[in-house]
This record gives sequence, C-alpha cells and structure tokens, in this order.
Amino acid sequence: MNDAASKSDTQDIVVDEVLPHAPETIWKALTTGELIGRWLMMAPTGFEPVEGKHFTFQTKPAGAWDGVIHCQVLEVMPNARLVYAWKSGHEENVGYGSRLDTVVTWILSRVENGTRLRLVHSGFVTPKNDSAFKTMDEAWKKVVPSLGAIAGEKD
Repeated sequence: MNDAASKSDTQDIVVDEVLPHAPETIWKALTTGELIGRWLMMAPTGFEPVEGKHFTFQTKPAGAWDGVIHCQVLEVMPNARLVYAWKSGHEENVGYGSRLDTVVTWILSRVENGTRLRLVHSGFVTPKNDSAFKTMDEAWKKVVPSLGAIAGEKD
C-alpha cells in the first residue's frame, strides 16, 4: 500500500446561512447554555465561552459508548468566532457511536441583512465516521435555522 492509500481521508460538514439578526444576538444564542439546549436539543453541562473550558453533552448511548460527547473550547472571539473540540464514541463501536474526534467552528460575519453564520464541523474520518457524518450533516442543517429562530426570540 502506498502512503496516500494508508492515510485516512476526512470530510467536513459546512452549513452557511444568513440569519436576520445582529452578530451579538446570534452570539448570545451560541454561548448561553439554556439557549444552546433549545436549538441543539441537548443542553451542555459546564459550558462557558472561555478558552480551555471543558464541557459535555449527553446523547443516546450505543454499544460500548456511554453517549457522552466531550468538548473543549479552543478559541473564542466574541461575536465573531467560537471553536470547540467534539469527541465521542468508542473504538469498539461500528457505525453509530464509533470513535469521533472532530472540531466545531462557528464563524459570524456582519452582513447587510443580519449575520452570515458559517458552521464547519471538521475531521470526520472516512469510512469509519461515515454514519456520524451522515447523521450530523442532516442534523446541523436543521440546527442552524433553529438557532436563528431561538436567537430571534431574544431580539
């Protein structure tokens, strides 16, 4: 096997939408635990928008995986950029619940009609993470508009 064939390929989920709210309004929805729980359908435990902060989400367990998603805030630029590690799953699982070591990046840019929100969930290893990629790709495409709706309640 050559070097190229032995390396894992990765794929990223990208969702890019313009939401009719100021970046400050979107930021509040992105960084307030109670609001995150409403648009993401699972509330974080221990989240604060502080670099280095560890927090978790709890979702449905599968096989050897307890359903805990371990995250760490990697970068915070208020009203502009939030980045966190997203690690979950277990090596023994195949499909749902397989080991996942990814990064979620939220980028906010002020535009004439509100805020351009770009979500990049990167680092899905193929084919090992194909199940997670497919499920989360569909989910994030629903989550981003939901985030905009929740943010709009607070305008």
